[in-house]
Amino acid sequence: MKHRSTLFFPLATAFIAAAAALGLAACGGGGNANIQGSVSGLATGQSVTLQNNGSDTLTVTASGSFTFPTQLSGGSSYNVTVLTQPAGQVCQVANGTGSVDSNADSVNTIAVACVSTATLTGTVSGLVSGTAVTLSNGSVLLPVATNGPFAFPGLLTAGTAYQVTVATQPAGLTCTVTNGSGSVPTSGTPTAITVTCS
Repeated sequence: MKHRSTLFFPLATAFIAAAAALGLAACGGGGNANIQGSVSGLATGQSVTLQNNGSDTLTVTASGSFTFPTQLSGGSSYNVTVLTQPAGQVCQVANGTGSVDSNADSVNTIAVACVSTATLTGTVSGLVSGTAVTLSNGSVLLPVATNGPFAFPGLLTAGTAYQVTVATQPAGLTCTVTNGSGSVPTSGTPTAITVTCS
């Protein structure tokens, strides 16, 4: 009987320790938290780049939920900001700063709201480094020196006619405009224009 008791107590102790470890794991002890939220108002074809704590970046291409790729441990601070604004829009972050609780529960209350600051937006592609194309909408000129998104300044009211053309071609290239004319369908609704250079 004494021999059985000697074996029983170490085995029982090991079993209790294992059960306790499993219990802590089930409760989330030692886990990491997702830093997540939602984006609203992002115009079709646009993107906003968010940043957490100055290093963890995430590009969001449509309104809806988002989750940063890097998780944080309990007690860690987070600070979500806008790194790159979408063309023709301004996005602001609400509930973007705080600390993860001690249980490392996920943070999901971050809200990014985007509003339009321009109606005529679009993208340029095919520009060679060191060249620029100048676009025009009536008397408004817009020089564009890099590939990517662009925006004419200002919001146009519904029904306003627009006609975007190339005022000055880049050296050694020819740029063409697609979807460059029409009437603004809804006040403040961005219009996607494509400029292709070759």
